[in-house]
Order: sequence, then C-alpha cells, then structure tokens
Amino acid sequence: MTTGPTDPPPAPAFARGPAPEAAVYVISVAAELTGLHPQTLRTYERLGLITPGRTGGGGRRYSLRDIELLRSIAELTSSGIGIEGVRRILELEHRAAALSARNAELQAELEATREALLLALAARPVEPSSNRLPVLRTAAADTSLVVWRRGH
Repeated sequence: MTTGPTDPPPAPAFARGPAPEAAVYVISVAAELTGLHPQTLRTYERLGLITPGRTGGGGRRYSLRDIELLRSIAELTSSGIGIEGVRRILELEHRAAALSARNAELQAELEATREALLLALAARPVEPSSNRLPVLRTAAADTSLVVWRRGH
C-alpha cells in the first residue's frame, strides 16, 4: 500500500490497542468502562450472560467485545428488561448474526456457482431448450400460461 504526501503513516501495532477479542481488562477496569459494579459482572458471569477469559491463576480478563456486551446488557436491564429477557435477546441476536453470516456465505457460493456455470456454458454452447438449470434459463419471448383445473 502506498501513501500519499498528505496521508499519515500507519500506526504501529502497539498504538492501535488490543484486538477486540483479546482478554486484557481486569474486572475493576471492565466495571469502570461499563459503569457496572464488579459484583454485577460476577453475577452476569454466574448467570451465563458473559464468559470472560481467565488468567493462569484464575483471574478474570475482559475483552473489548466483552465490554460492549456488558454495555448492551446494562442498557437492556436499565430499560426494564429482566435477566431472562436479556438472555433471550442476546440469544436471538447471536442467532441472527449467525444466520446473516451463513446467508452471506451461501450468496457468495451461489454467485461463484453461477459464474462457473456461465463459463462452462460459454465454453460449450448448449441449445436453450436443453438448459435445465433454472438459474440460467432465458425468458422466451412467446411464453403463455395455461390454466388447468382437475375435474372440469
């Protein structure tokens, strides 16, 4: 990557901070960053809402993703949603994100398949009537619709 005369130089890795999934914050710092009491963080962990990393000695370490999750939990509970409701919302958000990611994978796979089929068809022309792939069918100019009813 080249930089222009007005572009700032890229920041060194240590200046960018830890990766979002790096568990680096002790419980007191996580509590301060989220505005929650450390005991509340322990309770959320006990209830299974969050799973912080652990040090070799067993100390909790929170990542930036954990901090964001704790802020979301705090926002939901402060708006009057109970812990079970929060658990269900987080579960549904996780499921929606997984489905969205899977959908993106399938869309990419479908597009790659279409491109491969088009290349294969271009290399070996096929009569349009023998093309049985619904993705590649061309619309006929003289299509008609026939309504058929059983028993009439």
